[in-house]
Amino acid sequence: MSKLHVSTTVNGDAVEYLCDPRETLLDCLRDKLNLTGAKEGCGTGDCGACSVTVDGRLVCSCLMLGVEAEGKQIETVEGIADGDVLHPLQQKMIEYAALQCGICTPGILVAAKSLLEKNPNPTEEETRYWLAGNLCRCTGYDKIIRAVMDTAAELREAS
Repeated sequence: MSKLHVSTTVNGDAVEYLCDPRETLLDCLRDKLNLTGAKEGCGTGDCGACSVTVDGRLVCSCLMLGVEAEGKQIETVEGIADGDVLHPLQQKMIEYAALQCGICTPGILVAAKSLLEKNPNPTEEETRYWLAGNLCRCTGYDKIIRAVMDTAAELREAS
């Protein structure tokens, strides 16, 4: 089968790649663009480890084909920091020790950032609901939720 040419924007940069029409966006990000932050935890969209945003919408990149990225704006965990300066959400995750093995962390960061962009003042219930698609077997979620809630408060104070 022939490969298809895809032109898209990832983390603000125009990129191009060739992919098999059956390749997932996750595989294209990891194998074609060397963006290995998103992880394949399940391959069925159940764990959220591969979460990215596509045109501002949170998606599991294991469920989207790489060719579907044509002309889209993709944001991955690699685009959250500003160079060497961590995003406040990343800082809070470290401060609260809200990460352990790291498999789920990229997806949780992308999902939490997406939440805070859409709702800068989420309740704990809204935060838990929003992150329900991101499975973590290490932390028990409480530290993650506290980190997200504290980030929300910090970002509101800064604006």
